[in-house]
Amino acid sequence: MLFKNIDILCEGGLAEANRCVGVAGDRIAYIGAEAPAEDFGEIYEGAGRLLMPAFFNAHAHSPMTLLRGYGENLKLQDWLTTRIFPFEDRLTGEDVYAGTLLAIAESLRFGIVSTTDMYYFCEDMLRAFVESGAKVNISRGITCFTDAELADLEGFKEAKRLFETYDGAADGRVKAEMSLHAEYTSNPKIAAGLAAYANGVGAGMHIHISETKAEHEACMARHGGKTPVAHLASLGFFETRTTAAHCVHVTEEDMDILARKGVTVASCPVSNMKLSSGVCDVPRLLEKGVNVAIGTDGAASNNSLNFIEEMKFFALANKLARRDPTLVSPADTIRAATVGGAKSQGRTDCGAIRVGAKADLIVLDLSVPNMRPVHELANNIVYAASGSDVRLTMADGKVLYRDGVYTTIDIEKALFAADRATERICEELNRA
Repeated sequence: MLFKNIDILCEGGLAEANRCVGVAGDRIAYIGAEAPAEDFGEIYEGAGRLLMPAFFNAHAHSPMTLLRGYGENLKLQDWLTTRIFPFEDRLTGEDVYAGTLLAIAESLRFGIVSTTDMYYFCEDMLRAFVESGAKVNISRGITCFTDAELADLEGFKEAKRLFETYDGAADGRVKAEMSLHAEYTSNPKIAAGLAAYANGVGAGMHIHISETKAEHEACMARHGGKTPVAHLASLGFFETRTTAAHCVHVTEEDMDILARKGVTVASCPVSNMKLSSGVCDVPRLLEKGVNVAIGTDGAASNNSLNFIEEMKFFALANKLARRDPTLVSPADTIRAATVGGAKSQGRTDCGAIRVGAKADLIVLDLSVPNMRPVHELANNIVYAASGSDVRLTMADGKVLYRDGVYTTIDIEKALFAADRATERICEELNRA
């Protein structure tokens, strides 16, 4: 495909007008002011539109679309124990497939091409991702409330099978990782064992860390004053590529560890606000040199996978929390949403418009009223744009969504399956 006469968003958040961008296979092969001599196939007329890197969602639980709006206005522990856990106990693999496919459709609608996902029934999730053409860093969240051995845990068996069977599948669109759900949902033996396994095979790691103050302080009480970051580091964590979700209550010393170990923090501002968990100190993390990315978390605690909305909250949260309007610039935000997220996933050839990079691209409509006038385009993207302004989403050079049409998903069938799964589970809960 050749994008012609289109504005492009370059690295650093700067825009260039009226460019031509040629896509060959899964890569960007040409960028220039003039149309190339080479035939790139279909010509996309880009007048009044912007071509920019697609979004990388650094923390999600895709099947939880089935719980959208199910548990509202509750404190975290009440939310989990009275609504979320009972619903999840009734999920089947087909339910998870349906919820995942719904999440992928929503993600593509809002410009997300790749998701770092933690859940279970992971092979059913993978089926949805592979069929749709989207990318995923997938992990089976490990929990353990007994003295069992790591090798005996069904969750670990699934995680190991995923890594050995699917890592690198679908032409590299699938990356299988390890996941400790959190410090507080396991024990040091399991955590250390999982870290050793991940380090040994070179698998990435995905974990929730210091999401709530109570979680953070309880860990310190259990482990001689060590925070979750310090405790996990002492067990061998962070020696492989790691994405740490939330990190709302991390200390200065924690940030130093995260920076030194090259850990990515996936900030989830909407979920953290909705559950009253707090605000991740993104400015200080950036000052420390930590790679920061953006995550939506699950639709149960966010309700939406609208990534542009998430970007706006990401940019605004610390302005309010620290009463400083200069914090977290649009350029910081766009970087976190694109190349920061790609880096967190180990996708070093993604997240930017440059020759040789993967063709993970979205087109934004600049002709809509909310995007005019344009004083500085990055400001409009973060503060004025809407998810509905996404007109096209491309992953690895393949158009997956365009002007309301999905090329790989039967959206009516996907909506029907998700509704039916939710209705069945709710009926079972009502009879219980």
